[in-house]
Formats: sequence, C-alpha cells, structure tokens
Amino acid sequence: MAEALVLERQGVLSIRDIDLPQELGPDDVRIRIHTVGICGSDVHYYTHGRIGPFVVNDPMVLGHEAAGTVIETGSRVRNLKIGDRVCMEPGIPDPISRASRMGIYNVDPAVTFWATPPVHGCLTPTVVHPAAFTYRLPDNVSFGEGAMVEPFAIGVQAAVKAAIKPGDTCLVTGCGPIGLMTALAALASGAGVVFISDLAAPKLEIAGRYDGIEPINVRDENPRDIISRHVGADWGADVVFEASGFAGAYDDVLSCVRPGGTVVFVGMPVEKVPFDIVAAQAKEIRMETVFRYANVYERAIALIASGKVDLKPLISETFAFTQGGAAFERAASARPTDVKLQVMMPGATRT
Repeated sequence: MAEALVLERQGVLSIRDIDLPQELGPDDVRIRIHTVGICGSDVHYYTHGRIGPFVVNDPMVLGHEAAGTVIETGSRVRNLKIGDRVCMEPGIPDPISRASRMGIYNVDPAVTFWATPPVHGCLTPTVVHPAAFTYRLPDNVSFGEGAMVEPFAIGVQAAVKAAIKPGDTCLVTGCGPIGLMTALAALASGAGVVFISDLAAPKLEIAGRYDGIEPINVRDENPRDIISRHVGADWGADVVFEASGFAGAYDDVLSCVRPGGTVVFVGMPVEKVPFDIVAAQAKEIRMETVFRYANVYERAIALIASGKVDLKPLISETFAFTQGGAAFERAASARPTDVKLQVMMPGATRT
C-alpha cells in the first residue's frame, strides 16, 4: 500500500493509501518522487471523468509530469545509480512493437501512460519505472524544472517535426502551457522570431517577457496583418504551430503560413474541425502532426541545462502534497495568470 492523491470518481479527490504495483524488475529503478506538475489532462479527468475513450471507472492516481531521486536500481541497470536526480518519460511502449522498432514508440497502440485509465500516475511518494525511460537531471536543473520536461518535450517534438531552419519566422496559435513550450522550443531551435497569438492578455504578457517571442492579442490585431508587416504582404511565416485546439484558429493557420511552408498541428480539438484543404494545396503546405513525443527527452533536458530555455517563470505556484485537492481546484478554475501548477511530495524541499 502507498499513500497517493487518488481520483475516486469525477470531481472527488482524496489522499489515502492505495495498492499500487511497486515490484522492482531487473531493468527498473525505484524513484522517490519530489515534484509533480498538474497537466490539463489530469484536470480534465478530475472535472469530466473521461477523455475520449479513456474513462475513469475505478479510483486512479493522477499525475504524469514528475521528477525525483533514484533510491534503488534493478540488477541490470547501468545508466543510473542511487542518488541520481531524474525525470521520467511517462509513456512506456512495447519494446518489440512495430512502432517501437520504427522509432515512433509514442504511437504504439500498446503504450501504457501514467494517469491514463486504467494506469495509475505518479502523485505518490515512490514509483517503479523502467530505467530506459528515466533521465538524469544535470546539477543546474531543479526538480521543478525536471517536472516541466514532460510538457516541454511536446514543444521539442513539434520543433523537430517542423525542421526549423536558422532565422525562420514562426507563429504559434494558442498561448497556453503547450503553446508557450512550443514557442520556447522553436526559438531554441533557431527561429529568428516567434509570434504567439491568443485572447488571454495575461498569458501573452508572460510570453512577451521572453526575448524573441512577440505576442499577438487577436482581440486587437489580426495575426495575418502582423506577419505581413514582418515578412511582406505576399508571403507568410515559415512555420505555423497550431497549439490551441480551437476551431477558429485554423483560418489563421492557413492564411499566415507562407507558400511551401510548414504547419505543425499540436493542439487537440474537442470536436472535428473543418479544414480548407484546397487552400493548403494551393500553397503546397507541408503538414505535420504531434502526439506526445518520442526520442526528444534528452534534447529537452539539454536545452534547459544550457540556459537556452528558462522554464522557471512558467511555474506559477507549488503546493504541498497535503494541499493536492486545493491545487486541482486552482487548476480547474483556470486562472488566466497561471501557466503551470506543481505539487511537492512529503519530505521534499525546494532545493
């Protein structure tokens, strides 16, 4: 039995003991969890009890953005040792699946992902995890930043898919946590400037604190006009990342990308979105999609450690584990000034 923050059913959380699998295999490590981020998917399970076909039918431990310390290693583990500070990739594929062998393990139908029914998450003091999906944190990367590697990896995956070239002009539609992560990843990947559009002035103000990111409030300005002033009326952005999942943003995506440019779909709309395929064909747009990430965790950690990406300003508040319920209520309230809320486990310190 282990103490955990448990989603009992839709809208009901409790901190209690629950029976969790904790057997250490030869290729596993046991990790004392330090910090866990609250993701939009965690909040959605809390408020709605389901995401698409994934339904919370039984009590489930939440959390999949985590960092901690290795406290035990399996007999075959050589890449990690006791005392290593680490973060964990929460999706575990079948290592011999066709998707895994092709290097696209994120779309393996057999993947098990923390806090996705019926798989428990990591808002509990210790977890057992494969060493192959556990990554050492450099000394200058905090546990809070380590717990941000998971959402930042989505932005890195998007930047990799975009194949950004030095000096590219980029646009990100949507200034939520993933949009911000995508903008930072694009900038760190060589973009000359990254415009980011949204309706939420507080989020745009946060984005505008970063050199190289230019916020666009779509209540006041048309993204197409801003892009045209920057690159010329008959051209457009080299890369457009759609990170909002909002149906109305798709018109901006097509109008703002240049002929022969690239669109990367990062956000996930709740409903099907009408899409003007002829407009895309007329520009011969290259289109890419993102589902989580694959083979980018080490890249993400390296960018944070190098100082090219500073995620600390995006951590809005850290709650004690005993305040887990309040943390989720705060996340569900969707304060416009909040980007990322985190939970710190019992016994952990902020250093």
